[in-house]
Amino acid sequence: MTLRTNTGRFALTAVALPLALALAACGSGDGGEAALNGEPAAEVAAPDGQEWSEVAQITDRNGYLVGNPDAPIKLLEYGSLTCPGCAQFSMQASEALMNEYVDSGRVSFEFRSFAIHGPIDLALTRLIDCGEPSQAVPLADQVWANLQTLLPPVQERAQQLDQALSLPEDQRFVAFAETAGLLDFFAARGISRDQARTCLADAERLTEIAEASQSYGTQDDIRGTPTFLLNGTELALDPGPTWPQVEAALQRAGAREE
Repeated sequence: MTLRTNTGRFALTAVALPLALALAACGSGDGGEAALNGEPAAEVAAPDGQEWSEVAQITDRNGYLVGNPDAPIKLLEYGSLTCPGCAQFSMQASEALMNEYVDSGRVSFEFRSFAIHGPIDLALTRLIDCGEPSQAVPLADQVWANLQTLLPPVQERAQQLDQALSLPEDQRFVAFAETAGLLDFFAARGISRDQARTCLADAERLTEIAEASQSYGTQDDIRGTPTFLLNGTELALDPGPTWPQVEAALQRAGAREE
């Protein structure tokens, strides 16, 4: 199975490209219309004893949706867990997005993991997917915050990782993650090594994730990461910091006080 992105075709049974090329692969495609303008939306109370940022589910497109599923303002990110631009957005946005917008009940946030860098993206996606749905986006934020330590071993151990991917399908991603040092990383963040191994041995779920990721390119015509849609409309973003532009679009769409 292969995945077409703005960098060409990547086999999901081959090691991701060297780090320098992997970093170059990120970047949004051409944007569409600006976000729709809207009247200020009313706050919506979360379920008793919870904040909306603690409410999460996996969508029918294999996204991780956080917040009020009926929120009038829906922010969707197509991102890669190995994309520096996505990491930059995470570091700038995650706290304010959750605390000021998602927790208000006005805004929901959905993350769809676009595996543009092949097996490393797929392994990371399965690992953030391994716990409860509410863990997925916080774990993704942890991955992005630590890219500088997570990615170099993938480049340095390319031969061993290729060998891991030649194993039977219920073993290959377990061996891949162990070789890349991913199990220790996730064990320190609440996904035990045994839990991670069980998840990575689940070839059926890995195939679901890979097929969903492929559909983001073939069906949704996503050409780069990060790409943001607001209520179904792609945001046309200028070069530079992404979060201030996304936040301004949220406010124009109605995520603001009257």
